[in-house]
Amino acid sequence: MKISVLDVKTLGNDLDFSGIHKLGEVTVYDLTTQEQVIDRIKDAEVLILNKVKLNQENLPYAKKLKLICITATGFDNVNIDYCKAHGIAVCNVVGYSTDSVVQLTVSMAFSLATNLLSYDRYVKSGDYTESGIFNRVEPVFRELSALTWGVIGLGTIGTKVARIANTMGCRVLAYKRTPVKEFQCVDLDTLCRESDIITVHTPLNDGTFRLINREQLAKMKESAILINVARGAVFDEEAVTEAVLNGKLGGLGVDVYSTEPMQQDSPYQKLLGRDNVLFTPHMAWGAYDARQRCINEIEENIKSFLSGGVRSRVV
Repeated sequence: MKISVLDVKTLGNDLDFSGIHKLGEVTVYDLTTQEQVIDRIKDAEVLILNKVKLNQENLPYAKKLKLICITATGFDNVNIDYCKAHGIAVCNVVGYSTDSVVQLTVSMAFSLATNLLSYDRYVKSGDYTESGIFNRVEPVFRELSALTWGVIGLGTIGTKVARIANTMGCRVLAYKRTPVKEFQCVDLDTLCRESDIITVHTPLNDGTFRLINREQLAKMKESAILINVARGAVFDEEAVTEAVLNGKLGGLGVDVYSTEPMQQDSPYQKLLGRDNVLFTPHMAWGAYDARQRCINEIEENIKSFLSGGVRSRVV
């Protein structure tokens, strides 16, 4: 069986693929441009990919293709209708990165709430040494137990974040289409108005596109901390940037962008270097453990397919 991995570099070069190598003849590519796709899929029976787009233009050349394994939960980069019509199985991986995403979410919240970047810079700049004063407690920070933490999107990730916030003593508010008993569920306006920390964990769809916009930002406290580890376009990035620049947001943490990587013309470029802003390169999902777990799941998906099973099948 010929297996091609099209963009291993997006997963990291430190992963163990030995289990997959036992399943067939494996060819690994660091990255694959859209222009290279046809040549690299034409002889493959199994494709493993992350970001490469498989569509009506290139899939017809994959005459031997039997299975597509996507190393992610989302599968919008693969033409599912074409695969269904031509008997090509498609598998994804669900839930492998929950702990990793939760960890970054909480890390950002803790750092911003405690003004860690500002204190770190104060020491590293030499100002602390020169001050002659044994401590510094400015900028002022609050204990988390005195704050309200709003969670937008209460799926697996959001629920775990909410539980950690609750453990820290926060009052927890949640915005969820179908309320649950575990947390106080409120409408979005109430959550934005009353929360000191707001973390976003929603999928991107017509209902969540630019969910956080000028209208919602205007309702937030000027001291509020806003964190997006969901999808970039859930934020109106221009409006969020303006809120930070105008002192209408206390802190901002962003791991995802409407166009990735962040572009030179992104409004977020105006916020680089600010102590109350944290930017990370879409890495929340990428703890080593999560990435290896993903590859292990892909191995199990291929084994299932070869034995006639339908494990993690999208199609």
